[in-house]
Amino acid sequence: MALDDSLVGLTAVALRRLIGARQLSPVELLEACIARIEAVNPYVNAVTATAFERARQEARAAERAVMAGEALGLLHGLPLGVKDLEPTAGLLTTYGSPIYRDHIPTEDVTLVARLRRAGAIVTAKTNVPEMGAGANSRNAVWGATGNPFNPDLNAGGSSGGSAAALACDMLPVCTGSDTGGSLRIPAAKCGVVGFRPSPGVVPSVRKLLGWTPISVVGPMGRTVADACLQMAASAGPDAGDPLSYPLDPLQFLAPAAADLGRLRIGYSEDLGLCDVDDDIRAAFRAKIAAMRHLFAACDPVDIDFGDAHRCFDILRAEAFVAGMRDAYEKDPASLGPNPRANFEMGAAMSLKDCAWAQAEQTRLIKRFQRVYEDCDLILTPTTPVSPFPWTQLYAQAINGRPQENYYRWLALTYVITLTTHPALTLPCGRDRHGMPFGLQIVGRFRGDREVLAAAQGMEQAFAGIAELQRPRPDLHALKPADPPLRSIVSAPATAASAPASGKAAVAAV
Repeated sequence: MALDDSLVGLTAVALRRLIGARQLSPVELLEACIARIEAVNPYVNAVTATAFERARQEARAAERAVMAGEALGLLHGLPLGVKDLEPTAGLLTTYGSPIYRDHIPTEDVTLVARLRRAGAIVTAKTNVPEMGAGANSRNAVWGATGNPFNPDLNAGGSSGGSAAALACDMLPVCTGSDTGGSLRIPAAKCGVVGFRPSPGVVPSVRKLLGWTPISVVGPMGRTVADACLQMAASAGPDAGDPLSYPLDPLQFLAPAAADLGRLRIGYSEDLGLCDVDDDIRAAFRAKIAAMRHLFAACDPVDIDFGDAHRCFDILRAEAFVAGMRDAYEKDPASLGPNPRANFEMGAAMSLKDCAWAQAEQTRLIKRFQRVYEDCDLILTPTTPVSPFPWTQLYAQAINGRPQENYYRWLALTYVITLTTHPALTLPCGRDRHGMPFGLQIVGRFRGDREVLAAAQGMEQAFAGIAELQRPRPDLHALKPADPPLRSIVSAPATAASAPASGKAAVAAV
């Protein structure tokens, strides 16, 4: 496969500078991205529905604006991939569910509308698990997304299509969302950056439970600066998310790299309650040893997370009950096994369970603040296992220990979700199987900008340390997955199985 990386391999920040300097036409960039999608997507199945002809029209308009000397937005002329949980006007939005196979929204969701106002050109949708349920981006509408480093393995989820598209240089900007790790896990598995902001920083308007802090939307990028660029274009209040609040979105644009020599680091292999594979533990220890000299201090920490597993079970199930009641009560069989299991778990819970979970999360958050009396950041592995075959729905066991449900193996990220602290996954070399290793960086309460600045400094430092450098997939060596990634696509659903509203409220892992 002959590929030209000279243009699509540049960062979003570099591409935007070239466009602003009239050294790159948005039309030229879009055509290069389309060519890359057509060449590489058949191997990884990251991109789903496309809007190439509309995007071409918008790219020509973007080019005219540049030549006319008009004011340009932060993302002017950059092709955008939108996670298939986010509604896009005039472009198929399936949520990875057969019951929405033909759903074409009439309006953009707030996130997409903001990115378009900043000049981004919606080019394609990116793949997800059905209804965002799970960390393996596979569904019966589009099939599975393969890992760019080995398409036989999974790309994570639920933002797996976005992560794979970024890693393969198909698109310079992609969106993500995160409940239990949907930004962080696929970023870790594909070797890109995924940032879970504090609740309310970027408004998440499609969640039905507006006051829940566990579901957020946020940026992904090949670099920290690329993620910051999207943050600056999307942050700020919106009444659709009652947790959002007034802030200056430009504070996230190109933050200065933190002085790592002033940072006190605490680290944990398992947060005291998560199953982690022995190979991942060993890789994490080796990476901590390779980076500890960069910091003022770097020491293990003990954290009391209480009954975080049960707490997350309940809060997560609440969201699925709110979003899927109509579809489930109309036809339970219309939902796949993951969404159906979540709904049934939630439907069996009581008000007493919900009240306990809310109170337990509050206690957990208060206890977690004590850790930051002695450190500035917490580091953990992002995922407890190396990428496994996409045909395996989830990690059923870790070190021989069975996982009690399909998302328990995501505990390293969902426990941090419960704290409401900002968290970023940074590429950090490879694991012992040669696959990307993601380092989870957890900041202080509402310390979003500080996390981004620290990640910027670490990214720069890691570039000079062989075992910590961001890995890049060898796209020239890609081979078709076995079995084929689209082998699980099902026949179209009947009209009778579609919810009457024509809308979906979905969670993301």
